[in-house]
Amino acid sequence: MSDWKPNIFEFLDYRAYLQAYYKAAKENVSAFSYRYFARRAGLSSPSFLRLVILGERNIGATVDNFAQGLGLDEEEARYFELMVEFDQADTDSEANEAYEKLAARRRFRTARRINEGMFEYLSHWYYPAIREMAAREDFREDPAWIAAELLPAIDPESAAQALDVLLELGLLTRDEKEGRLVRGESSVTTEHEVRSLAIANYHRQMLERAGESIRKVPREYRDLGAMTVCVSLDTVGELKTRVHAFRELLFEFCERDEEAQVVYQFNTQLFPLSELPTDADGEG
Repeated sequence: MSDWKPNIFEFLDYRAYLQAYYKAAKENVSAFSYRYFARRAGLSSPSFLRLVILGERNIGATVDNFAQGLGLDEEEARYFELMVEFDQADTDSEANEAYEKLAARRRFRTARRINEGMFEYLSHWYYPAIREMAAREDFREDPAWIAAELLPAIDPESAAQALDVLLELGLLTRDEKEGRLVRGESSVTTEHEVRSLAIANYHRQMLERAGESIRKVPREYRDLGAMTVCVSLDTVGELKTRVHAFRELLFEFCERDEEAQVVYQFNTQLFPLSELPTDADGEG
């Protein structure tokens, strides 16, 4: 790989990589231009690279052409192809499959350990639960005990893996005085592409847990409610604001509880049951 070329394994968004490559090429290759790239890649349109970077066109069947134009080796070319698959996946299932292929590559794992860890954290419902469980006075750093305490129970191997990831991300830390695990920093961030997919996985699994609670948890220890209303889009914005404020209020209330015993999940869902107006911009 040329010294001036950006490290492709530090990217998940192939358009961001193309933009970084174009900027670096302009600074280091005197003859470089969109037309120059098109010739190297065997593309008929000299403006195709610009349109792809701007998000106005998808690469589609020209992945091999781009790999050639970028001067990628075999491993880099395969990684670039997977980035394109990840970006252009039609469903969350396809996106998850593409991401797993990306994350399985050694050079990706070296460059993006936090992204990989946060994806794993949000894609397994019991990771956040184990982190919160550390607030219990009777918490044991024992995978078998942790696995049995969860509802539903998991296997001890999964609990051990969760402890490793939580410690690596700093979401669990070791208290220097007592030597026990405690909750750590809760604001580790990751890239938008990973975060969006992982959060979709998180919500999907938590909705499954909510459904199971109807059968498994006595009524006095759960509360599931729903209402159906017809409102304007302006009211939807106000509803979201009030829901967010209510969640913050509940979070602060729970944080003051110094005798934590049980890990609870609190879900709120607000979504349309009829088609949105044609002028809705989809923001928020």
